Amino acid sequence: MHELGIAQNIIEIVQDQTKNYSNRKIKNVFVKVGKLTNVLNDSLVFGYDALIMGTNLEGSKLSIETVPAKIRCESCGSESVIDGLTFCCDQCKSTSVKLVNGMELTVFEIEIEDLSEVT
Repeated sequence: MHELGIAQNIIEIVQDQTKNYSNRKIKNVFVKVGKLTNVLNDSLVFGYDALIMGTNLEGSKLSIETVPAKIRCESCGSESVIDGLTFCCDQCKSTSVKLVNGMELTVFEIEIEDLSEVT
């Protein structure tokens, strides 16, 4: 289950990026996961939830945006989303294509609550 290792890396990124924010609580961590990464979103959330127990991220939520696999045809220039493993242009049927999206695995936003403002 490589999702556990990915969850650990996400936690390390968030902790590194928020280390200078004392008296603040991390509410949400937003990640983009490409369709072709073979990451199981449910397993990633499960691993994240298990690993944040007892840390400064405890109680935060991991929100995942799945990025579809998209190709650009080098023959006609059109872009199309692919569902399967066939990398073929929808317009001209060329197999001379380049992957544009689908391999992302990125923390793109961290939502933080300022605890000094909570009454």
